[in-house]
Amino acid sequence: MPAPFTLSAWKKSNLLSPHPPDHPALGTEHVALTPVTRRTVLKTLGLSTASLLVGGCGPKLSLLQSVSPHLRLARVHVDQNRIIRTVVGLRPFRPGGFVVRSDRLDEKTVIHNYGHGGGGMTLSWGTAHLAMELAVETGKKACAVLGCGGVGLATARLMQRQGWQVTIYARDLPPRTTSNISGAQWSPSSVFDRGQTTGQFDEQYARALRLSYRYFQDLVGDYYGVRWVSNYILRDDPNVPPWWTGHVFPDLYPETKILPAGEHPFHTPYAFHFDTMFIEPPVYLNAMLRDFYQAGGKLEVKRFEDRRELAALSEPVLINCTGLGARDLFDDKELTPIKGQLTVLLPQREVDYLLIHRGDYMFPRRDGILLGGTHERGEWSMEPNQEAIRRIVTGHKELFDQMRPPMI
Repeated sequence: MPAPFTLSAWKKSNLLSPHPPDHPALGTEHVALTPVTRRTVLKTLGLSTASLLVGGCGPKLSLLQSVSPHLRLARVHVDQNRIIRTVVGLRPFRPGGFVVRSDRLDEKTVIHNYGHGGGGMTLSWGTAHLAMELAVETGKKACAVLGCGGVGLATARLMQRQGWQVTIYARDLPPRTTSNISGAQWSPSSVFDRGQTTGQFDEQYARALRLSYRYFQDLVGDYYGVRWVSNYILRDDPNVPPWWTGHVFPDLYPETKILPAGEHPFHTPYAFHFDTMFIEPPVYLNAMLRDFYQAGGKLEVKRFEDRRELAALSEPVLINCTGLGARDLFDDKELTPIKGQLTVLLPQREVDYLLIHRGDYMFPRRDGILLGGTHERGEWSMEPNQEAIRRIVTGHKELFDQMRPPMI
């Protein structure tokens, strides 16, 4: 009967050095960096896949079980001839953070829910819940929701769940909304400037974030295009990134850990790992719109030029989810655009993790691999920035060319 396959025996085969090159000892249970394939290991050990997984006597340890999942990550194939499109969106940013409050317009109640910056999809269900609470206080049962992006649709659905008659009025519908352009990792980004918020906002923000976190968990699955996924922030040092929301809300970021060299396949000394939900806007927004219609919702494509047109609507409650449109419609000059663009590569089904490195990021979706990393504050142009495209594509190509191949 052959000897049981163990991690110690594997190390003694000299296929893997006990410690990564040029790296301090990591302990006896860490395998090293030398990239090997499953075929090479099995051939050298004189084992077949079948004998390793099902044959032989004694304890059975598969090679798949012995290799950390962090070392199985597939490379992204970055090349100019794999680019399928570049898209541009304008984030509705306010240095003091989003607005959720009640106001009056003649005889109507206006409830504002706008200005989420880069966190619109992340915060959508949370601020929709806050807006819904304000609407319920009016005692009415009919409302107009202004806007049909992620925030508007979440707000409309929550009002429907309260038994309200809801009509959405919007200039643009999916797939032509700003929400369709979002990367849509569940984690707030560019929501406010530090030191510019009030205590009241901070409380709203924390509550909205936790509410949205819980709402989205009920939507995980193929129908809404929401799934849990691993994130890697590449770091030269083991410190928590200063902008990372998880150091304030650690309970919203499971599986948080610092991976030293040898436990991840990237070229940096450290990779900061955590899990988040990831939303695919083309799937999610269409599903939300279907739900809205099936619950009896009405929708009218309409552009409002001023508040007099809003006052003429029949609904007694208006919920303003117009995003950047609120700058002119409600004279909020604190609103400013932060231009972002995504260059999209052909899809790779084997890539299922998110990567962030020095402000650039890679998000994989069914409709393509998103490469991003632009934040042009005050820029209204919807034309792609060609220099940004070159920088982002070149940077990601270098990053993935240096990545070690998967160990399976």
